[in-house]
Amino acid sequence: MLRTASAARVLDRRDTDEVLALLERDPVADVFVASRIHSAGLTESRLGAQVWGFGERGRLESLCYSGANLVPVQAGPEAVRAFADRARRQGRRCSSIVGESAAVCSLWQLLTPSWGRARAVRARQPLLVLDGPPAVAPDPGVRAVRREEVDTLLPACIAMFTEEIGVSPLVGDGGTLYRARVTELVTAGRAFARIDDGRVVFKAEVGAATTTVCQVQGVWVAPELRGQGLSVAGTAAAAVLARARIAPVVSLYVNDFNTAARRAYERVGFRQVGTFTSVLF
Repeated sequence: MLRTASAARVLDRRDTDEVLALLERDPVADVFVASRIHSAGLTESRLGAQVWGFGERGRLESLCYSGANLVPVQAGPEAVRAFADRARRQGRRCSSIVGESAAVCSLWQLLTPSWGRARAVRARQPLLVLDGPPAVAPDPGVRAVRREEVDTLLPACIAMFTEEIGVSPLVGDGGTLYRARVTELVTAGRAFARIDDGRVVFKAEVGAATTTVCQVQGVWVAPELRGQGLSVAGTAAAAVLARARIAPVVSLYVNDFNTAARRAYERVGFRQVGTFTSVLF
């Protein structure tokens, strides 16, 4: 019997064990979705998103996280068509589609006729991992940011976000939600920085984490200090802190055209384990 796109369904707490088992197949690539479900479960009101499944209960093949980000997980061609059909009928509610490159590219190809053009497509983003000590000495000045230093860290976070995404996080609500997110990361001990004389010169955060994998994001060096090796030693320090305090495996993904960052991560000891694509709206 042939399945159609209607096979995509909204998952609920009865599917939790099966969902978590599926996410364990690739804990590095799927750490974002796994971290959200571990912390909030599958109830939409708590998660702030729906999770769509492809395959009947007891035979779950793939899923798609549908919230501020649309994230296909373990999605082959049939599942991608199912998720595209549901996303098309629902209408665009996300600010990005992100995940494993083949699935995201196929999903976006199917959605383009109804969703229109994207603001940007980052077609090739190497997914990197470090599961041991870094290959270079970490910067001893990098440490966890303290709760009372949120206002010191925030301008650097805003600058990084604007430079990377192309839109300021202050747009819309004046930055209220973004400040809350930065504060949350600081409070959780997942924001690391080197702060010299009250000024951030390097920073990075861990945005998603399970007990086995954490994902570094927002790596940033003050523009006037770039090219001096701060990103290499700083990232090494952030990785050491993350491995000791959060999870033993550290991952991140980077735009393929950012050759300086790719060289820095290679020097730290990160190796490529996959490729992501991000579609930004």
